[in-house]
Amino acid sequence: MAGSRVSLPGRFARALPPPARSHPFVLAYRAPPLLVAFLLIACLALPGCATRVQNVLQPLAAAPRDTNQVPMLVATTRKSSEDPGKLFSGDRGTSISINSVVVSVPPDRNRKIGEVQWPSRMPPNPEKEFAVVEVAKVESERRILEWFRKHRNSKRQVIIFVHGFNNTYADAVFRLAQITHDSGTDATPILFTWPSRGRAFDYLYDKESANYSRRALEDMIIQIAKSPDVEDVTILAHSMGGWLAAEALRGVAMREKSIPAKVKNVVLASPDIDIDVFRRQFVEMGSKRPHFVILTSTHDKALEVSSWLSGGIDRVGGTDLRPYASILSELKVSVIDTSAIASRDPLGHNTFADSPEIVRLLGQRLAGQSLSGGEATSADRVGVAAANLAGSAARAAVAAPAWVVSGEAREVLKREISPSSGQIVDGQISY
Repeated sequence: MAGSRVSLPGRFARALPPPARSHPFVLAYRAPPLLVAFLLIACLALPGCATRVQNVLQPLAAAPRDTNQVPMLVATTRKSSEDPGKLFSGDRGTSISINSVVVSVPPDRNRKIGEVQWPSRMPPNPEKEFAVVEVAKVESERRILEWFRKHRNSKRQVIIFVHGFNNTYADAVFRLAQITHDSGTDATPILFTWPSRGRAFDYLYDKESANYSRRALEDMIIQIAKSPDVEDVTILAHSMGGWLAAEALRGVAMREKSIPAKVKNVVLASPDIDIDVFRRQFVEMGSKRPHFVILTSTHDKALEVSSWLSGGIDRVGGTDLRPYASILSELKVSVIDTSAIASRDPLGHNTFADSPEIVRLLGQRLAGQSLSGGEATSADRVGVAAANLAGSAARAAVAAPAWVVSGEAREVLKREISPSSGQIVDGQISY
């Protein structure tokens, strides 16, 4: 990151002709009732749909007392907004913009873990609502180094958060502040926010925007890993941001010959990734991969809709991976099934952030602790049971009974997620 703005390719899309008028067939099309129901729920439940105050990033006139303040560095590929309370829109920018932001979180006595208390009006009441204390452009590499040295912890740990579909700039900022505070981590928080429109019906636009932002996230990961002020990087990515993070890591591995050793943990929460695509991403990251933690749920209705939109292909975050847990463990992949966890989100898609059990669990991972909740019991070691997490109904799928997956199936899976030899066998080259 050589400065506050790094040039990206120009907007060649503007040269394209305007779209033609919709064909009558399109107007006559009716989506399946189940899909319509899911999308209506999504519009009510996910960020950006409900009517609410939008210009929440205007800093308070005076810093509040008796609140919890979370400083973060924010890098974005969004287009800047003229509204100082919005900062950036959902449109795609032609550069990477970097800001430092300080968010005030209400005192713990006035809130519940996992809750983002959105301002009901401006200016917000910091005693009961999230508020922005400070926003500043980071105008040079020297300023970035100064910021890091001021906010790094003794272990020089960094967490990079990549948000998911249907998030505004403010949604992402407040969510990272909430996760940072509620998890209890003192790792330095960095947000990478890509041009999501923050609207439930702009799924395809958001997906292309994530694609548009891959190189920028790659550059950021490489620069952070090279910094002498950083020793330990954890990437936390949610939903569609999981696809973006996996693509960026794949790109980093191909550019740098391997993923930097400082990138030690990757947490994919409800990843909206085609399960076949993830297999390819995983292989192409190379053999020196960080430890992956995948939070899944078979009750994630948002991923059911995504699967429907994607031709019926399962999403990684909505698949029961427990039968393969012992094999995945050999590849440094832990699976945590959150299906039984209560969530404030009716879609079951935001459990990673709004469930107290899972947020505390993330804090353990960021502190360098195991996610298995302690030493495995004898039952765990033989794969008969899994560890309870924080006394909740969540289960860490550390192992699976040997009889669940046949020896032949194990070998096939291992072969599929191993690099190809490039040899032709029976007219085929493994891919």
